[in-house]
Amino acid sequence: MVTGRNYPSTRALQVIVTIAEQGSTTACARALNMTQSAVSKQLQTLEQMAGTALFTRTPYGLSATEAGRIYVAEARVALGALENATLRIAALGSSPNAIKLHILPIMGDRWVIPRFAGFADEHPEIDVELSTFATTDLINQADAAFRFGEGDWPGQNSYYLFGRQVALVGAPHFLAKNGGIQKAADIRSFPLLDHKHTPLRWSEFASAHKITNFTPERITHFGYYALVIRAAIAGQGLALVPRGLIADELESGKLANPQGFGFKSNYGYWLTCPDDRPQRPAMQLFLKWLLEEVGSMPPEMR
Repeated sequence: MVTGRNYPSTRALQVIVTIAEQGSTTACARALNMTQSAVSKQLQTLEQMAGTALFTRTPYGLSATEAGRIYVAEARVALGALENATLRIAALGSSPNAIKLHILPIMGDRWVIPRFAGFADEHPEIDVELSTFATTDLINQADAAFRFGEGDWPGQNSYYLFGRQVALVGAPHFLAKNGGIQKAADIRSFPLLDHKHTPLRWSEFASAHKITNFTPERITHFGYYALVIRAAIAGQGLALVPRGLIADELESGKLANPQGFGFKSNYGYWLTCPDDRPQRPAMQLFLKWLLEEVGSMPPEMR
């Protein structure tokens, strides 16, 4: 049994994980650039510490026992935690003029990128890396992340941007074709478009405008706001979209907001920064620029 501070080495943890993946000490030795005897010794040491066999030999190679499966699963967790810590420590020594941001695709396409030239011109010395690939580890490694929600994320400092002001929109020709909208309850006769991954639901609109017994008969669900907006412009239905994402379409007339209908949501777009490490000067400059850009937006767009 493991007692006191008799902990396994990271090399030993790598060995049992690799044996589980490769199925033999020979293949493990090859993968880790070790001798087979060294691999066998590491395995033997771990089994002595655990007080039980971690693998059993089968006609197809080594197979983890029940104890081995438990050990391998926890070894993967431990190695992953060490790898993540190494990446975070490496980030501390990265260039002070480089920042990594995780960004939601719709925010990048419709809000950040159209404005980003201003920041780049003002601070040409700062390198900004934008990633839209969403995994927990990648988001946690970023200097900051754009998120959608109510603003409460454990371990994060949150800065509200916009998104709470939600507009009912449709293409002008589509609205005219379907008789227009004079009162909120008129949406009953229209096909509706919905973003299924956000809480901006038609039930919230109905509640805000006191529409009783509201059950949409024709509703199309999309996984991305970009598709919701495209479908609305194409005249496929009415949509509920944060005003800050469609300022250009409302101004150009591609989309109309009949009677100014909409509602104020509890959800919006935020920038979050980990609260367990200090913001570097480059990140502070980006945050300052970002909040100034948000401050320049009309209140009704926020």
